[in-house]
Amino acid sequence: MSKLILVSACLVGFNCKYNGGNNRSELIVEAFRRGFVVPVCPEQLGGLPTPRSPAKIKGGDGKDVLSGKGKVLTVDGSFKDVTENFLRGAYETLKAAELLGDRLVACILKEKSPSCGVKKIYEFDTDNLKEGMGVTAALLSEKGFKIISSEDTEIIKKILIRSLNE
Repeated sequence: MSKLILVSACLVGFNCKYNGGNNRSELIVEAFRRGFVVPVCPEQLGGLPTPRSPAKIKGGDGKDVLSGKGKVLTVDGSFKDVTENFLRGAYETLKAAELLGDRLVACILKEKSPSCGVKKIYEFDTDNLKEGMGVTAALLSEKGFKIISSEDTEIIKKILIRSLNE
């Protein structure tokens, strides 16, 4: 039985980014073509439309949102609270990861996203990056899943090569 990798759907080329675009990675697309990738978009799974207003975490990072200390707000001037959507999407993504069970070797998530950021997310009041995880990345990490930043291309290559050879 082949091993699988859970991946932010935008990396496969699905137009699910907040602005209606994607973050296509040819490496990930090739793995998808070979049947090793399960694409998910936590923000869509949380009920948000595409395109949608961009959002950032206020009051920490994804771990703080999970604990109730932080919020996810749109940054288009309306500052709409979309925390519940981000939480719902994170838990739906967790459900997918759990359903894959032992076949799941890793989760490759889009860096800098308020959902999927593994190492860095944007500060709420600026366009500067800060250390921290997105909501989905924090939940998957908390539950013991191996999460990898979309920017860690050498690690991704090794995982994909290993998956192709099993």
